[in-house]
Amino acid sequence: MVLISIDGWRWDYLDQFAPPTLSRLASTGVRAEGLVPVFPSKTFPNHYSIVTGLYPDHHGIISNNMLDPSLPGRFGLNAREVMADTRWWGGEPLWVTVERQGQRAATMFWPGSDVEIAGDRPTFWKPFDNDLPDAARVDQVLQWLDEPEGRRPTFLTLYFGSVDHFGHEDGPAAEVTRAAALAVDAAIARLLTGIERAGVADRTNLILVSDHGMAELARERTIVLDDYFDVSSADIIDTSPIVALNPRTTTTAALYSALHGKHPALRVFTKETLPTDYRLRNHPRLPAVIGIADDGWHITTREALQRNDGEVPAGTHGYDPKYQSMHGLFVASGPHFRRGVVVPAFENVHIYELICQLLGLRPAPNDGRASATAGFLRH
Repeated sequence: MVLISIDGWRWDYLDQFAPPTLSRLASTGVRAEGLVPVFPSKTFPNHYSIVTGLYPDHHGIISNNMLDPSLPGRFGLNAREVMADTRWWGGEPLWVTVERQGQRAATMFWPGSDVEIAGDRPTFWKPFDNDLPDAARVDQVLQWLDEPEGRRPTFLTLYFGSVDHFGHEDGPAAEVTRAAALAVDAAIARLLTGIERAGVADRTNLILVSDHGMAELARERTIVLDDYFDVSSADIIDTSPIVALNPRTTTTAALYSALHGKHPALRVFTKETLPTDYRLRNHPRLPAVIGIADDGWHITTREALQRNDGEVPAGTHGYDPKYQSMHGLFVASGPHFRRGVVVPAFENVHIYELICQLLGLRPAPNDGRASATAGFLRH
């Protein structure tokens, strides 16, 4: 069983870019009309929800950037030493479930997979290296699949990040984003060829997902925080399309008042008033004030604009999961999946239960439902 993530692959890229390998897998397996992310629709919360079956309020990874009053440091994508602290990571990810029940796991990158979680690690794993070429990632997975029976992993992950990168830099409709999607498609074709050569194709299931989609941005859809308050008075923990603020030389009430109702494309809450639909109200890692932009709007500061010569990214994600632009990819193919089936969009927390069923594992406590994906499988 190989779980593949293509970071930032929007639900409609299959039709928009027509990648040959993924299109074939989708037409001969199970394809969802979209994969609905958890809130916020960012990389770390969603990757970790996929492998734990938990919403962020239960596994604790509530954003890519966060603070915890009980833990040292600031959690962030470049804070490797902070992220290595196992106390940030709640729940039981699939590689731990696999290992604890006598099987072997191998992770070719996945948020959290290079951290010792609850005292466990996969049998095979690699520390994240963004510069490692896609072909090398695939070849490492094939090398693990070539391990002798009894040592060969039954669950493997594989992660590709280039589609997300170019979606941010150039936008979801850009030619370079399409080229990145086709390059990842070629890497998946390389994986399939290797699986065939290894003689394990008839017992290998593939699930291909993305963590979120991508929305197109424009300079005229920009919210500049300096227009509403002195940004030096607050600790800006996270920005765009969600701004996360803690008071520094001001108060929570003053920050809330400065932003609430001031821009038609920005909804503002305190940690006590965040809508319950987001499942994060009063979470200890939630900042004092949270602003959530409408789809396609960018939140920034004057200093950040100047640093980027007045330009904003071409695309981003993190918005309310209700927006279809945030929906991602789900394709499943292999001996246990039905053929040529298109299913409605569903929430990504249900994937954990599905994989446990495929591998014959007892699921750890989670928020997913096996019934949500029961129609995907052959009987």
